[in-house]
Amino acid sequence: MRQRAIRNLAKLEMTQARITRVLDAATGGKNNFVADRDAVRRYDQAAPITTTAARAVLQYLCRVVRHLASEGVDQFVVVGSGVPSGLPAGRQLHDIAADALVASVPRVVYVESDPMVLAGARATIEPVTDLVRVVEGDVREIDDVLDDRVLQLFLDWDRPMAVLLLSAHSLNDDEYFHYVIKRIRQVAPEGSYLSLLQTTFDAIPPELLPAIHDLLAMTLPGHAIRTREEVEALLEGLVLVDPGLVWVPEWRPNGHDTACLDQPNSSGNYGAVACIP
Repeated sequence: MRQRAIRNLAKLEMTQARITRVLDAATGGKNNFVADRDAVRRYDQAAPITTTAARAVLQYLCRVVRHLASEGVDQFVVVGSGVPSGLPAGRQLHDIAADALVASVPRVVYVESDPMVLAGARATIEPVTDLVRVVEGDVREIDDVLDDRVLQLFLDWDRPMAVLLLSAHSLNDDEYFHYVIKRIRQVAPEGSYLSLLQTTFDAIPPELLPAIHDLLAMTLPGHAIRTREEVEALLEGLVLVDPGLVWVPEWRPNGHDTACLDQPNSSGNYGAVACIP
């Protein structure tokens, strides 16, 4: 425990924005630094939709969890920024799953690599519920994530679960991304689901693309951007839940989540949920 805490502290980078903390800052959270808030400000100057787009992403995640829980899924593995402090108390993803379930209670594992997100989640979530675990892990080391002792012991690997892959932005290598999906399909029990979130520049006018790419390189170097066709290729062989691969505000809108609903492509993110055979 102590060695892991020291390692996390050594990885804490306060002068370079991190997408997990940028999302947190854009939605009014407190687990972020000046560099993250500055990144939000720069993106809002380039396209005054950043904070609204961030809310659209969170609303999408909440709808995915609510839908899958209503279908009876009571185990969730959330890989990436699933615990932004911008979500109000009692409305985190594990709370939404609990509210939607009728015959059981959820078990949720958050897998996080950012030290600040890890510390915040462990301080505010684990002490108040026995049904949530927060583990250190990075999607770029998917074998280590899936072999994690907490993950293996806390979940029932004979029953369906949902894997929410929210950190596709950190996977620059499509070949390795295919491997990540392959490994999840190999270990997830029959009847499980995979949810994917992917940032795209498909809706940005061509004349603005050079400036946006430069801004991305300065604020979030290494952030992977994909076209719709590239995301479709990653999902090949999976059966998508209706409405398929869409802009996140278009995934099963409920009439209450209004962020970017009037202009879905301004969310800048595709979302999809797939059945794992």
